[in-house]
Amino acid sequence: MRCTSPPSGGPPVSAVVPRQPRSFHPLDIRRIHAEPEALASERGRQVLARFPSAEVIHVPSHWNIPHLHGNAGNVERWARTKREDLVLGVRKALSARPNGRSADWIAPSSANGCALACAYCYVPRRKGYANPVTVFTNIDKIIGYLGRHVTRQGPKPHANQCDAAAWVYDIGENNDCSVDALVCDNTADLIRAFRDWPTAKASFATKWVNRQLLELDPRGRTRVRFSLMPPADSRLLDVSTTPVPERIAAAGDFLAAGYEVHFNLSPVVLRPGWQADWAELLHRMDDLLPAAVKRQAAAEIIMLTHNEALHRVNLGWHPKAEQLLWRPGLQEPKLSQNGSWNVRYRVETKTLALAELRGLIERHAPWLRIRYAF
Repeated sequence: MRCTSPPSGGPPVSAVVPRQPRSFHPLDIRRIHAEPEALASERGRQVLARFPSAEVIHVPSHWNIPHLHGNAGNVERWARTKREDLVLGVRKALSARPNGRSADWIAPSSANGCALACAYCYVPRRKGYANPVTVFTNIDKIIGYLGRHVTRQGPKPHANQCDAAAWVYDIGENNDCSVDALVCDNTADLIRAFRDWPTAKASFATKWVNRQLLELDPRGRTRVRFSLMPPADSRLLDVSTTPVPERIAAAGDFLAAGYEVHFNLSPVVLRPGWQADWAELLHRMDDLLPAAVKRQAAAEIIMLTHNEALHRVNLGWHPKAEQLLWRPGLQEPKLSQNGSWNVRYRVETKTLALAELRGLIERHAPWLRIRYAF
């Protein structure tokens, strides 16, 4: 595999997806693609009740929807597909995968896909072309499995970078749990379950401030990781998300409501002037975050990973983003843990950038403990 320049004949690079106003809601569900078993379940009925005007389309499998997944014609309506389409399925395989970076375990997901349209997101690669939210309606089975898994682990024997005392389970590897909570009660059910498991803690990253989650009383057993990047980058790359200043402003409220609040500095995109913009973001965090948030905060640093296939898809709906994301002179192929070929910043470039960012954190937000960086 090799990095290539944007192919000729593609959309004009001046095209850009406009930033949505703050009142923008990420969901306007017009079509629900549903497996029969999912449709008949209690959770499926809840979803139908929340979107009563949506057209229901019966499908044999949430993995096999030809007019939705793998349909190259959908690239021109990428963001609309994410906002207007919803899939209901039943999760068949239940397993918790060891992780060791952000969490000790990756929980069996209660959803995959997302209504948000971040240009760098790897999740659309799994099903192809937008990959809107798929909700798994057998949440009782998922929670039952997790409860048994937590019990088998017993108390955590020693601290690690994930947590000092609890086994941490990432419940949102391929989805944004804050957005999922707008669809149904899967996220709420998981948060309620973890508050009764004293040796475990749920964790999820989000780019959407959903204040309904403040009512769930997590009792310190759920970690919310607000993903942050300089607002100038976010306005271009984080399509349909809550603006970065509002994510920062929400941190104190979530801590007061019983959540542990961490941050994802993610993704770090290298472009001219990135150091100054990250310094400004860190300075803003230092100014605005309450002392209580700072005392318990930690962060993950995640450098941009991109993908040639996603790059070519993005040229069809948001080519201006690719001016920042696709930098062949700085990137090299990398075989990921899941066996797919991606592109990441060259080792020497990444090493230098991480050192610079750590220096900025020490200068502008010395209270921010870095749990890991990659």
